[in-house]
Amino acid sequence: MTTKLAAQNLDAISTSTATPSYDRSTLSAGIVHFGVGNFHRAHQAVYLDSLFNTGRDHGWAIIGAGVLPSDEKMRRVLASQDFLTTVVEQSASRSAARVTGAMIDFLSPNDPAAIIRTLSDPAIRIVSLTITEGGYFIDPATGEFDARDPEIMADGATPESPKTVFGVIVAGLKRRRQAGIEPFTVMSCDNIPHNGVVARNAVAGLAKLSDPEFSQWIIDQVAFPNGMVDRITPATGDREREILSRDFGIEDSWPVFCEDFTQWVLEDNFPAGRPALERVGVQFVPDVTPYEHMKIRILNGGHAIIAYPAGLLDIHFVHEAMEHPMIRSFLQKIEQEEIIPVVPPVPDTDLQEYFKKIEERFANPKIGDTIRRLCLDGSNRQPKFIISSIADRLKSNEGVTGLALASALWCRYCYGTTESGQTIEPNDPNWDRLRSVAHAAKDNAMAWLKMEDIYGDVGSSEVFRKHFTIMLKAIWSEGVKQVITRYLEGKI
Repeated sequence: MTTKLAAQNLDAISTSTATPSYDRSTLSAGIVHFGVGNFHRAHQAVYLDSLFNTGRDHGWAIIGAGVLPSDEKMRRVLASQDFLTTVVEQSASRSAARVTGAMIDFLSPNDPAAIIRTLSDPAIRIVSLTITEGGYFIDPATGEFDARDPEIMADGATPESPKTVFGVIVAGLKRRRQAGIEPFTVMSCDNIPHNGVVARNAVAGLAKLSDPEFSQWIIDQVAFPNGMVDRITPATGDREREILSRDFGIEDSWPVFCEDFTQWVLEDNFPAGRPALERVGVQFVPDVTPYEHMKIRILNGGHAIIAYPAGLLDIHFVHEAMEHPMIRSFLQKIEQEEIIPVVPPVPDTDLQEYFKKIEERFANPKIGDTIRRLCLDGSNRQPKFIISSIADRLKSNEGVTGLALASALWCRYCYGTTESGQTIEPNDPNWDRLRSVAHAAKDNAMAWLKMEDIYGDVGSSEVFRKHFTIMLKAIWSEGVKQVITRYLEGKI
């Protein structure tokens, strides 16, 4: 027998599962969050729920928002269960469920005017974002905001009726300025180096298209703290819903399953105020750079290293890839020899211990994280997670053999078939382009590296070109297993 997740059923659910210890009627909104997906609900919303459980800061509840059609589906689901979410935290040996209640409303993407009105409310002091690495309109070749993107240009031409999240934020800030209301802080929660700077460039860059003076006001007056976020959170499917129903007796249409590890490091730059998240484990530091550098290179880079060989070998789950001795050794060798050596020191952190913890997290069989999720959106992720490490090593005249092989495996994956001949369904916003170029690269590896918007200067490096060409040719002539084995033996 299961109990449907809803506010009226919390007493019944609380007999077997942790539920909010606070009275949700005492909550009031202080944050609007764009991008209410699984990661947000397993991370920021959990931290706030934990804080509210201490009896503090009930004026910092979340209002969800979005501008994409998919956001409406999430809104309807969460509204049907009073904006409650069941979060199942899993280690290799234990699973624990909790119901979180930090969200109190969710604005429809079909009504941007209502979102802008809410952003102009003085009670809203933080606007946070989880919109994925590809959502910031970044030119991968330069790393800068791309003001030429058609969606951005459209919002620049008609700022009074924005369609993008940044257009809506600009409109909200403008209305606050006109009303003499202090600007809210914009807080990115995405896996991007200096995500606060990136968010500022997007907001101010868009505003500049229609109002340069207002753009400068944003730069001068609005805070965009940098932050590093970390928690492995796979997609929700029938498997997760069935586990929740069977093991915990809860009927939740969109539960969140995640690992038991979580980390959040934030630059303490919130002039309009912030909740006391340091009381529930958030690290507030003067400079997030060392932490984000470590996480993006070692963890996200590690995901990219195991993703494509596993995908080409028809491996479904991440923990299954870690059980494959060759793939795990591949990860260890590249991390130890090419990635960790170019990661600067991090305060109070042993990088070797950090990597050991990552191996443990990747190998967690309870999570059910999929290789396909790790392979997703390589055109946006590779420049940040892999190519950046290659660039650093080239600058120092250090070897890039392993990273060149990892990049060649991504190219081979984008060809669109696994080694067994199975079709790889589109798995990137730029899939058609990537597949076409990967087909050309089978006979001419340089075709792949000529994608300057992805590889930038790395693609013109003779050293990298040489290694990449050798690796891609070897993959096609010998197969994934043979090439990786030779690399591990130091024979390629």
